[in-house]
Amino acid sequence: MDGRDRFLAAINNQKADRLPCQVHDWMTFYLNKFLNGMDAYKAYEFFGMDPVIYSWPKLIYSDKDKLKWDVKRKNGGTKDGIQTTYIEITTPDGVLNAIYQKSEVTGWFKEHLIKSIDDFTLWEKYNPQPIKVDWSNVIEAKNKIGKHGIVRSGYCGFGQGSPWQDFAYMVGTEESIMLAYDEPDWMHHALNTLLQKKLDIIDIGGKIELDLVETGGGAGSSTVISPSMHEEFCLPYDKIQIKALQDQQTKVVYHLCGGFMPMLDIFPNNGADGLETMTPYSMGGDCDINECTKQIGDKMFFIGGFDQNAGFEHGTPENARQQVFDLHKACPDGGFIVSPSDHFFFGNPENIKAFVKAAKECVY
Repeated sequence: MDGRDRFLAAINNQKADRLPCQVHDWMTFYLNKFLNGMDAYKAYEFFGMDPVIYSWPKLIYSDKDKLKWDVKRKNGGTKDGIQTTYIEITTPDGVLNAIYQKSEVTGWFKEHLIKSIDDFTLWEKYNPQPIKVDWSNVIEAKNKIGKHGIVRSGYCGFGQGSPWQDFAYMVGTEESIMLAYDEPDWMHHALNTLLQKKLDIIDIGGKIELDLVETGGGAGSSTVISPSMHEEFCLPYDKIQIKALQDQQTKVVYHLCGGFMPMLDIFPNNGADGLETMTPYSMGGDCDINECTKQIGDKMFFIGGFDQNAGFEHGTPENARQQVFDLHKACPDGGFIVSPSDHFFFGNPENIKAFVKAAKECVY
């Protein structure tokens, strides 16, 4: 099998010739610090990995709509290695503000954009909807890697993944939970608003050129919300979004970067083809991959499972190899791509080489 066939077999929940492997995207910090600034394509080539390239389509907006959503960013300077950016968005009916910070490793919102129901009303009314989807970036990436790999990313998100995660991204996780308890009817309105905007984008975008689209989001994990809250505020919207994506000829993976074992019986009901990131206990998740295989392995493929802290960042080649062998044994019928459970920023490249070599030795 070539690399593309290998990944496609896995995301069709079938056996490949051997265990496919990927990383959960390459972080610029790691590429610069440990790989002399090479890009993702070169990094995959350097390690002898079949590439999984993350590439996003370009959304095109009308000038008329952008005039009603005037975004200004002000550099707030850098202190202790942290750069601050002040964001001000002016609409015909009011102003929204946010504060974004980043270090050389990652970024975060110090102040979220949406702080009240009134703020969301402004967003709902004036946030521009794209009038066209340009797939040229994705097609270029697919042509560049050819038969060696696949291209994946999120699509039509307002933060990350599915409506609940989008809302938490814009408002804050704790704030979202409190609103769900205090204003459940309004929360359903907000989630349906996000969903409808996504469906409109999917509709105008036509055939999806991505091999795999990521939905879900960590805010829906059992380490954040209860199974009953997930069933009420995630599942109904996830089902509709996932079906719309699949209708445009792509596979869908449901992404939860924390706990999900108490919800394991829920996920097959959302219709996704696969589940990630299978985060183990040692990484702060709760995934028992053997139990996942037993309960839903015939219904969903899996991506992840690898503890990048123990295997890459603070690990050894021996640890990396053993993890891969153990994960392969837990998924004997295929439908699995071994991958770090999240991003990683440090680690001896020799550990990654051992990870790749071990995956190549795991034949079916």
